[in-house]
Amino acid sequence: MPQTLMEPHFDRTPGPWERDSLEDRPGPGHWAVSTRLLSSLRNKISNSGWRKSCEVTGNTRKQEPEENRIVRELLETEQAYVSRLYLLDQVFFEELLKEARNSKAFSEDIVKLIFSNISSIHQFHSQFFLPELQRRVDEWVVVPRIGDVIQKLAPFLKMYSEYVKNFKRAAELLVIWTEKCPPFQEVITRIQNSDISDSLTLQHHMLEPVQRIPRYELLLKEYVQKLPPDAPDRADAQKALDMIFSAAQHSNAAITEMERLQNLWDVYQRLGLEDDIVDPSNELLQEGPIQKISFRHSSTMERYLFLFNNMLLYCVPKVIQVGAQFQVRTRIDVAGMKVRELNDVEFPHSFLVSGKQRTLELQAQSQEEMNTWIQACQRAIDLIGRRHGTFKAAVQGTEGDSEEHQLKSEELGIRAPQWVRDKMVTMCMRCKTPFNALTRRRHHCRACSYVVCAKCSDYRARLQYDDNRLHRVCLQCYVFLTGNLLPEDKEEKKKGILEKESSKVSEQSVMCSFLQLLGDKWAKGSSRGWCVIPRDDPLALYVYAAPQDMKAHTSIPLLGYQVTTGSLADPRAFQIQQSGLVYSFRAESEELKGQWMKAIERASRGQSFTGPEGELSD
Repeated sequence: MPQTLMEPHFDRTPGPWERDSLEDRPGPGHWAVSTRLLSSLRNKISNSGWRKSCEVTGNTRKQEPEENRIVRELLETEQAYVSRLYLLDQVFFEELLKEARNSKAFSEDIVKLIFSNISSIHQFHSQFFLPELQRRVDEWVVVPRIGDVIQKLAPFLKMYSEYVKNFKRAAELLVIWTEKCPPFQEVITRIQNSDISDSLTLQHHMLEPVQRIPRYELLLKEYVQKLPPDAPDRADAQKALDMIFSAAQHSNAAITEMERLQNLWDVYQRLGLEDDIVDPSNELLQEGPIQKISFRHSSTMERYLFLFNNMLLYCVPKVIQVGAQFQVRTRIDVAGMKVRELNDVEFPHSFLVSGKQRTLELQAQSQEEMNTWIQACQRAIDLIGRRHGTFKAAVQGTEGDSEEHQLKSEELGIRAPQWVRDKMVTMCMRCKTPFNALTRRRHHCRACSYVVCAKCSDYRARLQYDDNRLHRVCLQCYVFLTGNLLPEDKEEKKKGILEKESSKVSEQSVMCSFLQLLGDKWAKGSSRGWCVIPRDDPLALYVYAAPQDMKAHTSIPLLGYQVTTGSLADPRAFQIQQSGLVYSFRAESEELKGQWMKAIERASRGQSFTGPEGELSD
């Protein structure tokens, strides 16, 4: 058995390291910190394969019991470890403190931040852990056990979490002050060049406390495995191993929390450190580029999303990335937010995020990416709902977009609406007057999102979702939001036969789809129309300019019409004719053409449509 370890002695007078030439000191490259170092520490703590690479492979005595060899190795490594702690605490730490007091070139606080609680760790191991272990090894013949000793002292190993948590910041400060402060660098260099440092850098020595607890766990695990089943130390050793594992997990949790805070800070820096979003309690759930669908131009624009546990930040990438990389355009609170997929043929993989502050139509690059965003948003919604005790599942229905355009009355002005795209309507959704580029332009009601003309939106109301600012609203929303009565000259006229709202008619229809309008029977410039046979009026065909129009531009009573196919050169074309009137259409596919011909033929004979929606029956 090894002899009792004498406490390492270090001469506080200038040692040989101070006489070495400073010309041989390490360059700045020696101080570089790997950005992957911290993230790998957590894995190292629980990775037995890594620990095995740290094993001491010294000569073992022949025919020595394995458990004795492990105990001896534990003692020898502890002796070497205490020497390293002495070097960190009593040499590097004390010398830097002395230089800080004398030269005033750097602050004592910087030194204390770098070395964290290394003095407490050194004191614990040199005055308690090592002496107890040494005493038990000296008495091994009489008391062959160490489990009770480690079990008694293991709870104190949780002090390592503070050191581990501070490690990355300490390494960064070490790099910064070594490069900017020559007196600081001089002290470190002369100690590193001395024999006591074994030609190793300060950073290397600072890493040893991070690696020590996994080493204890490895040796104790081997010790328990090698003990005979009836060994008196088996129960205590197993309990000690469990406590060491708990200490390792404690350090693991500290590393995880430090990584979270570091990643969060990096994100805040990319966003420009705006005061209203910087909160260390936030958690970043997902980030990534996205395409924003423009309701006005039917195009997409590149944007970037940051989803936190309590908010979604809608950002614009900066062209000149000096400082912040993104500019925050909108913050949408997760509380009250809804998310769902959009069934949009023109923009596949699109989804809707509706919040109190704003509603966004977004497009992902793939179905998988879209599902990932929807699921992440829904998890955030569910989490904050459970936390506040008011969880309600977000709307995930498969209804058409038209229902989503109409906010419930209790949400009008409180939640930002999903805007109707300009190209989806050709006439004012209130007065049904056709739009034109000069005298009747399109406007949006900021409360219900309807596309309306200037006459129908010449009103202002305060909207709660935008901090009660005044916005342009349509007449109906103005009356609802303000309580003012409708002027007599603004009362609604009786609806005409063509004033059937396309979106509502399409939901309950026998057939509906776009058809190409052929020939000269149609209005000038018409090339395509949204055609509908309503279920409540199944003997007429209504033709709209767009799916969201409030009024059809024509209707055709189908009773008595004959349906024929078009020319052989165009297999998707068909015609309906009666008494010299001929209307020509082209479907998007031959299958759709057959469905239209079947539906119109039944209507022309006066047959009813009583089957399920989408089916034709006698």
